[in-house]
Amino acid sequence: MLPPEGPAVGAPEPTGGQLWPDDAGTLLASSRRALVQLVRGPYLSAARHGALWGALLNDEPAIRSRLADLFLDLVVDADHEVAFVRNVDQPEVDAPRVVRTAPMTFLDTAMLLHLRQTLLAAGAGERVIVGQDELAEQLEVYRSASSTDAAGFAKRVNASWVKLQKYGILATTTTEGRCEVSPVLRLVFGPEQISAVRAEYARLAAPPDEPTDEAAGVGDDAHDDDHDDEERP
Repeated sequence: MLPPEGPAVGAPEPTGGQLWPDDAGTLLASSRRALVQLVRGPYLSAARHGALWGALLNDEPAIRSRLADLFLDLVVDADHEVAFVRNVDQPEVDAPRVVRTAPMTFLDTAMLLHLRQTLLAAGAGERVIVGQDELAEQLEVYRSASSTDAAGFAKRVNASWVKLQKYGILATTTTEGRCEVSPVLRLVFGPEQISAVRAEYARLAAPPDEPTDEAAGVGDDAHDDDHDDEERP
């Protein structure tokens, strides 16, 4: 269940920052809820959290300051109306890892990359709906690298599909087996990460006697099996 997006219908927004006796906070209630949603993750969007998105835009400097106090960096994509937080990554700061990480398998990452490519190919503001069966067919090229039979591979693809739903990357629709791709996926990978992962996956997917040019320069220990990635964008 998603967290509440704001005060109950009909409940007035407090005019001051204090919400209860001895409340030391200064943010309005809606801004605090936006802050909570960002910290809970995996992201905040205008489509899923309309009232909170407005609160974020109205109070972004203060919310960004509160997140910095927690060693978190706020990423906002105003064009696609999504925002998320990530751990501060500065060499001069010994910052704790606040955002949890979760293991991402070979197929998890392959699915993420394919979904991201599909999202980027769509027009501005266009919703991207994908089917699980069609996606499984696109990932079939990696079955030889999975060391499983067809049934086992299908089971792993389904597990990746369910995992991305859990993380909010795929949102269910009214049609069974079809999901909408979240626009936040545009921001998950940087160009260098995408290049390195795609090169390694191209190497693994190619027949043994047909090395790919794209794989040149990729180390043997890069993305061989499971690896850790951010649980949220």
